[in-house]
Amino acid sequence: MGSQFDYTQIRNSQDEQTMATLLSQCFGGTSELAQSYLNRLGKDNFRLLCQGEEIFGSLGIYQMGQWYGGRRVPMAGISAVGIAPEHRGKGVADQLMRQVILELHQLKVPISTLYPATQVLYRKVGYEQAGSYCHWELPLAGLKLPGGDLPIHSVTPNNDEAFQDIYTRKAQANNGNLDRHPALWEQIINPVEKQTIYAYLIGEKTQPEGYVIFTQNQDSGKFVLALRDWVVLTERATQRFWSFIAAHRSQITHVRWRGGLLEPSLLLLPEQTAKIIDLEYWMIRIIDVPKALSMRGYPPTLNAQLHLEVTDDLLQTNNGKFCLTISQGEAEVTPGGKGNFQIDIRGLNALYSGFLTAHQLELTGQLNATPESLATATMIFSGSNPWMSDFF
Repeated sequence: MGSQFDYTQIRNSQDEQTMATLLSQCFGGTSELAQSYLNRLGKDNFRLLCQGEEIFGSLGIYQMGQWYGGRRVPMAGISAVGIAPEHRGKGVADQLMRQVILELHQLKVPISTLYPATQVLYRKVGYEQAGSYCHWELPLAGLKLPGGDLPIHSVTPNNDEAFQDIYTRKAQANNGNLDRHPALWEQIINPVEKQTIYAYLIGEKTQPEGYVIFTQNQDSGKFVLALRDWVVLTERATQRFWSFIAAHRSQITHVRWRGGLLEPSLLLLPEQTAKIIDLEYWMIRIIDVPKALSMRGYPPTLNAQLHLEVTDDLLQTNNGKFCLTISQGEAEVTPGGKGNFQIDIRGLNALYSGFLTAHQLELTGQLNATPESLATATMIFSGSNPWMSDFF
């Protein structure tokens, strides 16, 4: 089937116009919004599946990073996978995804991440669930909290440099958090929609301990404070953040934000009133097994060895036995070994991110291992539950 199509970048202005139309049809919105999206991500970061001048489908690639075990792993985020309606059901999306995976493998990208509209398609090419993306909502009625003496300062929202260092310090401590692509920062601080964005630094101006960026919107009878991004690095910043949010309660009825299944800062609130109103799982695919395993972080005091035997139906170089040796948190991957931890690529994805433990994966039939290697894998891939607050 691959010989029927050309896999290529945007070739000319006609391709660009056709893509903008396709994106607006597949994902809603106007052609102008689609064109803005093309410009933000960069036209070189889109791929097409074509026959001559006819475009069958397209996708975008965010070249960025993702944090695992305190280490940044280079990652390709796949977005906006769209197939022309008249060509759906013919295997076009499958072929498009196979081609981009092969390209990423040639580029030696360790991992790829995406948000699935349908899991069936992406599981066929080796992706698996790997982390959470939740929408939280908290009613503000009656919420009153002491704020302490930490100052909070209004700042101009359209300069992400003020927030990047604070964000990175938080992100590297949380599995799955992104080293954001510039387009994602632009989306936070300068959205396409005509909204007023408010931004505040928490703490001293010269040494802030957090920040919050938000809008205020009417939604279905609720007056909502919508957090576009927020970070707190200390206990007192967390306390000040929630007291600042609570101070809006005379007009704002609810606050909403995006995050993981667990939100530790909610322990400071007097009651369990915050609720998850929507939940999605994102997916990951290991593109290069040795590189992905060696670049990830591990518990710093751990010394262990895991003898993997990996099965990957698409990328043959991922097949075979690998010995993962951890010494004081540093990883080395060598070919060979005993192969007493047998796992397919999808199972390895979920284990790698920390989404599921080896014992949990054994119940799904995606691995076969000795009791000793199961226990070892559980220690090696321990850490915080993976999540993202960014959608792409």
